[in-house]
Amino acid sequence: MPENKGKILGTVLFVLLISFLIFLTFMLYNKTEYRKIQMIKLSGNNLLPQNDYLHFTKLDDVSTYGGLTLPVIKDRIEKHPYVEYADVEFENKNLVSVEITEKKIKAILLDGGEPHFITENFQVLPYYENTKYVDYPIISNLKEKDKIKSMNYLKNEDTKHAFRIIEAIKLTNSNILKRLSEINLGKGGDIVLTFSGLKPSVIFGRGDEAKKMVYLEILWEGRIETKVDITKSDYVDLRFANDVFLGNADRSDLIE
Repeated sequence: MPENKGKILGTVLFVLLISFLIFLTFMLYNKTEYRKIQMIKLSGNNLLPQNDYLHFTKLDDVSTYGGLTLPVIKDRIEKHPYVEYADVEFENKNLVSVEITEKKIKAILLDGGEPHFITENFQVLPYYENTKYVDYPIISNLKEKDKIKSMNYLKNEDTKHAFRIIEAIKLTNSNILKRLSEINLGKGGDIVLTFSGLKPSVIFGRGDEAKKMVYLEILWEGRIETKVDITKSDYVDLRFANDVFLGNADRSDLIE
């Protein structure tokens, strides 16, 4: 009798296990069917509108969503040149939420008049037509003849000079950085800076970025006693150690 009870118990447990597996399979199937992607929503996009990201990644046509999975969506979004990574999840049964983290742009790089983005890691990115308004300084007139190609890295002496200047301005006065319009690298010659709202160009030269920025901030904020008005000058010359020249077409003044 005990032997028969053991067989019955074993059979019952086996049947319950099979039933559970069938139930689990059924639920997973239904869950897959239940979650039918009908919409994809992006957030974190600052450089391009959502529709541009979806169009580039071929996710703008709802009729093609039938075979989509979250890993496929993530892979496509992260292949966009501007995207560092993407977090993808179901927000509800029909809506997929994609939160993207864009690459950090340092400046706009001009190559024969054609603009590119350059990231903080020196990666060159394409500049798309519908890119939203961006307030980044322009880097122009590089000397080195490295081929500028999208998705490549351009960490040469010219770009490193420009990045050091941007960092020096940022550490000295972030408000001045917002006014920085262009870093003209002079094709290997003296670097010239242009600021919005400031008439004179700034002949920056090369090297001693931090010290020169301190001098420029002092002039900018008007914290020295001088009869020379920086706003009426044609240029500010910072190339000489411990000396600053303000000049125009017919004269120059030394500020020590």
